[in-house]
Amino acid sequence: MKLATELSVKTLGDYAYQAIQKHFKKASKWEKSVKKDEDPEALHQMRVGMRRLRTATSRFEIALNLPKPARDKNIGKIARRLGSLRDLDVLKEALEKLYQPHLPRKEQESLQTAFDALAKQRKDAFSNVQTTLKDESYKSLKQALEEWLDKPSYQPVASLPIQQVLPDLLLPEVSRFLLHPGWLVGTQVVDSEVTVNTNWKAEKLEQQLTTQGDTIHDLRKQAKRVRYQMELFTDLYGESYAAYIAEVKSIQEILGTLQDSAVMSEWLVDVFKSEIHTLPTLTALLAENRYKSWQQWQPLQERYLKAENKHSFHLTILHPL
Repeated sequence: MKLATELSVKTLGDYAYQAIQKHFKKASKWEKSVKKDEDPEALHQMRVGMRRLRTATSRFEIALNLPKPARDKNIGKIARRLGSLRDLDVLKEALEKLYQPHLPRKEQESLQTAFDALAKQRKDAFSNVQTTLKDESYKSLKQALEEWLDKPSYQPVASLPIQQVLPDLLLPEVSRFLLHPGWLVGTQVVDSEVTVNTNWKAEKLEQQLTTQGDTIHDLRKQAKRVRYQMELFTDLYGESYAAYIAEVKSIQEILGTLQDSAVMSEWLVDVFKSEIHTLPTLTALLAENRYKSWQQWQPLQERYLKAENKHSFHLTILHPL
């Protein structure tokens, strides 16, 4: 078996091997606990492992000869099943810890309807996860990755020095991130100058999220892709690179909080339907948190809409150590 160590990691192929080995090992480590439904943290860790494994297989695809069962499409299917279950756990935790304690007693009692619905949905989602981890496609994925790690096969480009190819590997994903239409939500463009609207009231934000929420959510997903890819190469860059990773993570988390609140509001409407008016305090709290998240987002939005910051980001990528 080829073992990639910190000292031997020099080529694109070495980095690809190291990333796939690391994240496959992490995802596999938590499998038994997930099957037994022992700990929500196990589910979270396995989901993250699968997501990062997918990033590794897709972003290093140009350098690898991976067997078909081990390609990112199959990994993505498994990650989505884990994600559906994890999202329900996050929803339950948020209701219990962030919102329920701040509600009047009558609304707290009404939330039992939501918890009952969550329990039913979670039962179905967990059944799907159990089925997924037992079926042939998952077994084929594991076997294919184990065999590839034992005898890795590469494309010719894999033999090139990592510093030589690194900017070309990273810049396309960074460019997709910086050119995403989500950056322009809540802005005005006059004579090619972009201005961020900082005077929105909560009602205006809610209107925009109704029409542009999916675009903002997609920007969050692109931030996650960029972050995962950049984190594969932290040892090859300096402080400026680390600072950009930290900012991208902040963008992902802030937009994630915004999305989680919107998803919860939609889910509650679906559960309570015409009875949603019985939860006025909760509805107001969710809207208030969305507004706070938006206010946290806008300084980052302004920063990343400036040409000099984009230029600095690109220059950082262009100059590995």
